[in-house]
Amino acid sequence: MNILKTFLIKLKAYDLVVISFYFFLMFINIFYQSDIELWLLWTFLDLAIILFTLLNAFFENKYNNKFWRATHYWYIAPLILFTFKELYYLIAPIRQQDFDWLFIEIDRWMFGFDPAKFLLHYSFPLLTELLQIVYSMFYFLPIILGIALLKKGRYGALDFSVFSIIYGFYLSYLGYFTLPAIGPRFTLHDFSMLNQQLPGVYLTPYLRKLIDIGESIPKGTLDPAAVVQRDAFPSGHTMITLIIMYLSIKLKSRTRFFFIPVGTLLIFATVYLWYHYVIDLIGGLIFMIFSMWSGKHIFNWWKRIQGEEEFDYRKS
Repeated sequence: MNILKTFLIKLKAYDLVVISFYFFLMFINIFYQSDIELWLLWTFLDLAIILFTLLNAFFENKYNNKFWRATHYWYIAPLILFTFKELYYLIAPIRQQDFDWLFIEIDRWMFGFDPAKFLLHYSFPLLTELLQIVYSMFYFLPIILGIALLKKGRYGALDFSVFSIIYGFYLSYLGYFTLPAIGPRFTLHDFSMLNQQLPGVYLTPYLRKLIDIGESIPKGTLDPAAVVQRDAFPSGHTMITLIIMYLSIKLKSRTRFFFIPVGTLLIFATVYLWYHYVIDLIGGLIFMIFSMWSGKHIFNWWKRIQGEEEFDYRKS
């Protein structure tokens, strides 16, 4: 028992988040097995990821070399995408009602019009191209921050940043479960006319195809709105981008000079490119504030259990 306790205490805080969330997904699969077609497969995969996370931490602590240290950090990147895809198979059969109507009404109550439609009057191909490129960079932003901290040998700051990002992602995924929605591309606009009504210059249609494939709507899908991922509220792009911007500023990383302008454009792009309602962005901001507040408490609670010094931005 003491050996097990000693081993578990060696887990990183972000390992704890991964394990907790995958236990939650296992529970969802088992509880709703009559609604989820591949529930048994997903349950075994979730269990496999929990075991992998435990073994990953074990090997880093046992061998303490660069390979296992790198694996322990970077396994998070593909895991975020894998989790996102598992949600695709869970949310739609469990939560059979979309809440786009609610978000549209809130936007209209706040502004008196639909911002995603209003911005169309000020669109032009060069701006669309720039914003589509920036929007498509989203998943690279955490990697850029991680590499910058790793190069400086700031392992404490890197641990906290990885924890904050994965914790933020998983909180946003809980939002998708609670209030699933598909976004204004499908509700306020004609998705099939996107490239004609909001054209870019050259890369825009190709980047859109990649994003569509990631959201389970490859070219030729007959009814995209019926099969697309339910991931509009809160805006994960807004939430995670704000977390990365905040971390880069608080950690005084030079990457902040890149993240502040790029992140600002990316957040604006979420509405301009018809991916999100404005209330999704507000939700992303609220989720980000809660995530950073609660996350630091959780992170330092685990540090105290491990008998280590609490995280402090000024000392990291």
